Amino acid sequence: MVTISHLVKKLVGENSFLLEAMGKELISHGSLAEQLKPEIERELGKKVKEGQITDIEDIFKQGLLIQEAQITDTLLPELEEDLLLIGKAKGKFGGGQRRVFRQTQKKTKEGNKIHFTTYVVVGNKNGYVGGATGTSKETVPSRDKAKRNARLSIIRVRRGCGSWQCGCKEAHSIPFTVEGRCSSARIVLMPAPKGKGLCVEKECAKVLALAGIKDVWSKTYGQTKTKLSLLQALFDALKNLSKIKIHPEDVAKLGLVDGKMKDSEGVVIKVEFKPKSEERGGFSSKGRGQGQKRSFNDKRKGSFKGRGGPGGPGGSGTRGRAGGRGETSREKK
Repeated sequence: MVTISHLVKKLVGENSFLLEAMGKELISHGSLAEQLKPEIERELGKKVKEGQITDIEDIFKQGLLIQEAQITDTLLPELEEDLLLIGKAKGKFGGGQRRVFRQTQKKTKEGNKIHFTTYVVVGNKNGYVGGATGTSKETVPSRDKAKRNARLSIIRVRRGCGSWQCGCKEAHSIPFTVEGRCSSARIVLMPAPKGKGLCVEKECAKVLALAGIKDVWSKTYGQTKTKLSLLQALFDALKNLSKIKIHPEDVAKLGLVDGKMKDSEGVVIKVEFKPKSEERGGFSSKGRGQGQKRSFNDKRKGSFKGRGGPGGPGGSGTRGRAGGRGETSREKK
């Protein structure tokens, strides 16, 4: 298919003076303006390729728009990515386990039109994070779209230590309480002391870990089962961190850091985050589970104090079922 822009380039050729004379009138038309717009706005990519821009901080300070994923990969070489669990496998009683693809169907006369949606989050674990969705009729193209869109939507995260319990003046948490909204989902992030960890929903914890935040408290409201709405609310909260004005005397008090952390010599400090291993199972929990664990390790009779246990002679399991009463009754006889 031959477009208007191809015809103009073929007619004009290398005569730049003729293109400049025709430029203002031709670009004013909507169809031609949309076709030539991507070529005009890719000057930022050329500057990055030529070495004129070597730090992503320059892009944020000038308020420029990133329109090429290669720019983010070049300026942030230590970028990591992760697919979030936003979908659920089909199954009985509401579905099965979580998965990375969210499947939707549209009923038509020709049949069902299936679409897959994925959500990818990217970050360098040092103040920069981005997340976006990708939708396609197949799984692999939707994943590739999400990876590209996530690199285009990279944001700078403000960090600090706003917890009154800590006061270490290090950028391990957030400087103050912030709130984000999307649809009915609402999330509130609060600063936590050092060593507390990410007390937040699992998929949101992955985003905060890639952003370089290690300790935080949270509250959620609304329909949080819709993961896309909850993730968009989280990014809205992270953006609101940079919108709040702060007095200059509070910068050192809160240990504020916008973007990547640097030491006195200007060398970037690598922030490594290892999530805590979650303890699962009833034996590691408090209460009844710990009692069961002690009883299995202890081979003496009558040591099980739980409900319905084998009550030995002189044991405390007489409140149980037939086992406890049987042995005590034999002793009396």
